[in-house]
Amino acid sequence: QLQVEESGGGSVEDGGSLKLSCAATIYVDCMVWFRQAPGKERQGVAALYLRGDHVIYADSVMGRFTIVRGDAENTVHLQMDNLNRDDIAVYYCAAKVSLLERRCTLTPDDFRHWGKGTQVTVSS
Repeated sequence: QLQVEESGGGSVEDGGSLKLSCAATIYVDCMVWFRQAPGKERQGVAALYLRGDHVIYADSVMGRFTIVRGDAENTVHLQMDNLNRDDIAVYYCAAKVSLLERRCTLTPDDFRHWGKGTQVTVSS
C-alpha cells in the first residue's frame, strides 16, 4: 500500500532556506508538493514526473523553489530559497502512479495518497 512521508521543515528568518524531503513506500512516478496556509485552500507548489524529470511550479514559487529527485527511489526533495512570510504553511507531499506526464498535476483533487504534512514558518 502506498504511504507518503515528509521530513524537513521548521522555522527560518525572512530570506532564508529550507529543504523538504518526501518518500513513498512503493513505486510512484509522480510526486508533488502542496501547501496550505491557515484559512486558505490547499495549493500546488511543485510537481515532478519521475519518468522524464518533467517539472511544474506554481508562479508564486518560480525561481525560488526547486524540486529534484532524491538518491533513493521514490523520493524527492524541495529546496526552498529566499523564503518570505507568504510561504508560511503546512507543506504536504502527495504521490501517485500517473503513467502519463500530463496527469502529474498541481491539482489536489488528483491525488489520494498524502503525507501528514510538515510546518514551515518564516519570521521577519
